[in-house]
Amino acid sequence: QVQLVESGGGLVQAGGSLRLSCAASGRTFSYYTMGWFRQAPGKEREFVAAISVTGRSTYYADSVKGRFTISRDNAKNTVYLQMNSLKPEDTAVYYCAANNRGLTTRNGREYDYWGQGTQVTVSS
Repeated sequence: QVQLVESGGGLVQAGGSLRLSCAASGRTFSYYTMGWFRQAPGKEREFVAAISVTGRSTYYADSVKGRFTISRDNAKNTVYLQMNSLKPEDTAVYYCAANNRGLTTRNGREYDYWGQGTQVTVSS
């Protein structure tokens, strides 16, 4: 089992940047595929980005491609989401998630563990 704790959210103006971190407990972090998802008020949770266990493969939602970058540091048991050129529509609670099935997937149902979320608010 793994526990996930997100940090780094906050209030930023449009065009600004934030870096989210997700720290994982346990010694098997490097076995987990990691993902970031977000949920805006009144909307369903949506996929943002995912990264394979080695970090060699990454996937992004079209809405964030070219602006967000997912990365991981297996030595630190941490996954990151660098968010640049933020837009008001990026406002949401951001969650990190993990699965140990080897699936670098956009499907939230394939992830077994979730963090508590961190709020990102982008003002116009």
